[in-house]
Amino acid sequence: MGSSLQEANPTQATPVETAVTIVRRRADRRLITRVVRTGGTSGWEGAAGSGLVACKAGGVSDETNQPAADPPFVRPTGRAGQAYLVRPGENADEPGPGVLVLHSWWGLTPGIKEYCNRLSEEGFVVLAPDLLRGVVPDTAAEAEFELSESDPNSTAALVLASTVTLRSVTEHPDGPVAIIGFSMGASWALWAATRQPESFSKVVAHYGTQHIDFSTLTAQVQGHFAQHDTLVSADDLVEFESDLFELGHEPEFWHYEGTRHWFAEAGHDEFFDSDAAELAWQRTLAFLKR
Repeated sequence: MGSSLQEANPTQATPVETAVTIVRRRADRRLITRVVRTGGTSGWEGAAGSGLVACKAGGVSDETNQPAADPPFVRPTGRAGQAYLVRPGENADEPGPGVLVLHSWWGLTPGIKEYCNRLSEEGFVVLAPDLLRGVVPDTAAEAEFELSESDPNSTAALVLASTVTLRSVTEHPDGPVAIIGFSMGASWALWAATRQPESFSKVVAHYGTQHIDFSTLTAQVQGHFAQHDTLVSADDLVEFESDLFELGHEPEFWHYEGTRHWFAEAGHDEFFDSDAAELAWQRTLAFLKR
């Protein structure tokens, strides 16, 4: 992604042990999930119903930015993260396939939460981790500052831990889930699906790319891109698409005339295009349900 207002690109991550604690469902049928990074053992600890699972989140090597084959254990600090989880059904307790939603640098906004709600109404179990620790920037300058203050290692750990949590509450806990990302979140989604291919069956990237080794990627890829984009250049997009095709992937890319970056995110009137956003939604839904 080009320009000085570039959203964070997940290229390096430190392996951590992660414990995920699920807070009880609230009366409004929404579930807030607290993710606490702690020490512990690798693998699964407890059933989904117990509210506690543990996973070992791997990283990438500093030299090559490629997934580390057998990374050493690093004990992190105990800072917590938050996520938004919603399930289908009148009582929000029905099983369904999982979708992990990763927001852009605007944070976990009401618009992203409503997007999760719409997915849930279509039968999906949806989890959206808060990658900005509760901050919802009002301006691009504020968003850029918050990203400069964030730790990509911690974000990577949160993304992978959230994947474990989501999988544990889907209809098939041992199976993969889909992942949807917006801008910065799209880059993280592509990174996660490449770093942990067994966890993801489909990736939907909204105006975000990634330039890493995709040789381990097995998920199907769909992309939605703006016509006028100061963060994703035409060269970025060509390189991204070429990388996938060269490895035998057949990505489904859509381009939206007259749109700009963030066109699919409600609540940002300067960029939001309701017609394009609805079309992208319909295409995403069809892709997820294939």
